[in-house]
Amino acid sequence: MQDRERDTDFVLLGLSQNPTMQKMIFVVLLIVYIVSTVGNVLTMVTIKASSLLESPGYYFLAHLSFIDACYSCVNNPKVIVDSLYVKKISPFNECMMPIFGEHLFSGANIILLTAMAYDHYVAICKPLHYTTLMNWQVCDLLIGVSWVGGFLHATIQILFIIKLPFCGPTVIDHFMCDLNPSLDLACTDTHTLVLFVAANSGFISLLNFLLLIGCYAVILHPLKTQSLEAQQKALSACVSHITAVVFFFLPCIFEYLRPATSLPIDKAIAVFYTMIKTMLTPLIYTLRNDQMKNAIRKLCSRKATSGDQ
Repeated sequence: MQDRERDTDFVLLGLSQNPTMQKMIFVVLLIVYIVSTVGNVLTMVTIKASSLLESPGYYFLAHLSFIDACYSCVNNPKVIVDSLYVKKISPFNECMMPIFGEHLFSGANIILLTAMAYDHYVAICKPLHYTTLMNWQVCDLLIGVSWVGGFLHATIQILFIIKLPFCGPTVIDHFMCDLNPSLDLACTDTHTLVLFVAANSGFISLLNFLLLIGCYAVILHPLKTQSLEAQQKALSACVSHITAVVFFFLPCIFEYLRPATSLPIDKAIAVFYTMIKTMLTPLIYTLRNDQMKNAIRKLCSRKATSGDQ
């Protein structure tokens, strides 16, 4: 016989209960999802089809785009479809799977962003040792650590919440399943678990964010003595990454480094880090990057030429 928890159905209230607003939300979210998916896939294809893949920095960027593309597929398709319905029901298991996926790709994202910061540090502060310190064995090791770290993070989170009893109302004032809204519904004392979630997600996000900001302070400080061209080149690479770091970490810190209580702004924050952020990542790394823009032009012209033949 199945456990009572397994028979639980969560009712999601979504972003709006207004039928007209729901249709507008459907259109907007669909456009954001398409742009996000196309942008991240285009980034991956461009890097793989060009000589940029030979650079560790772009190798990491291709993996970052892959993670973002996967992350946008965890919840977004269901959220888009659910936006057309007044009542949005998610069975227990279907609710736990997205939570696992969210934290798997988020954990991998955190470690990969840290690896990219290390790559920038070596390239700018130790350029003569770059090929030695950032060889392909090190790059593959960092990618592997990203995925293993993300898997462990997600597994730890889900093992705690999957055993909780849900015996009361299971209505979630959200558009997706997540840790804090689920903890609010558990009919048991979750005080210790709330502290654990804050430590495992919120504090780790805050610590990594502060470490990355400190790392970039160390990276950018020596630039004062270098030429203007060298400063502009380094700043161009660092500003894009710092922007991605801020867009990813600040919503995570706000969401998880606080008590498991629902706030009116939670939905807007969740829309940003689940949808808008994944859409902005390819734009952040291409609009300020001449190499990426040239590679995309070459790829498009190559496709156009092969299509005319």
